Amino acid sequence: MFGLSEIAILLVVVALVVGVKKLPELARNAGKASRILKAEAREMKADGARKEPAATYTVRETPASEDR
Repeated sequence: MFGLSEIAILLVVVALVVGVKKLPELARNAGKASRILKAEAREMKADGARKEPAATYTVRETPASEDR
């Protein structure tokens, strides 16, 4: 899909936009976010259908008044 040169150009552009000093922090935050996402997905699979939905909502239609 993407070649090595396209990926290198993209990384250079990101480094220029974000700044070289912020890249390690961004990578660390992305790693933390992916770990949290994996843990939550694993927990949802483990719970499965055992949990009931937290709340159900019904929509009621209100009759429109004639004098409006």
